[in-house]
Amino acid sequence: MTRSLCVYCGSSPGNNPAHMALATALGKELAASQIRLVYGGGGLGLMGATARATHEGGGDVLGIIPNFLQEAERTYTDVKHVFVEDMHQRKIMMFDESDGFIVLPGGIGTLEEVVEVLSWLRLNLHEKPVVFLSDTGFWDDFLRVFEQIVAAGFAPKSALDDMLSATSPQQAIAMVEDRIANPLKRKPLGFEGGVRELS
Repeated sequence: MTRSLCVYCGSSPGNNPAHMALATALGKELAASQIRLVYGGGGLGLMGATARATHEGGGDVLGIIPNFLQEAERTYTDVKHVFVEDMHQRKIMMFDESDGFIVLPGGIGTLEEVVEVLSWLRLNLHEKPVVFLSDTGFWDDFLRVFEQIVAAGFAPKSALDDMLSATSPQQAIAMVEDRIANPLKRKPLGFEGGVRELS
């Protein structure tokens, strides 16, 4: 059974209320599924909505936030937090504390976090699943970029197997649990069809 999921998402609410509603729905589902939420520690935007919904639903929450962001991201003080010195420590701890990742809509920070985890996945450094979650099509264009990368020969076709996408919290959690129970058989780093596996 999945014990902890890391959620990457925006610290802003964005301008589509559906994104905040989805964050709240995900938090409620994590609590109902008795899955601990690991997140960036803030109290604003989708980040805060996910944490509040998980906490208010009786779920376990761990926030991890750098000291310099406590004021800017308004630390959500109702849940357990670990305070770290920099972004690198934050990302490493979020990774270590999680069995998988769900990616809600967000901005540059969200992209930076998930692309690094996907890169580590391609390097066979872990087998933790990553699921992009949106019910508005938010991630569709981003996921098409990866198809273009494969088509252009900068990644093997197998890279697309890591690009999981869901439209509901229930589906996202089910995808994570299925991939944990049935991990992909990964090839050693090398070349696949003329394309280097770690490209």
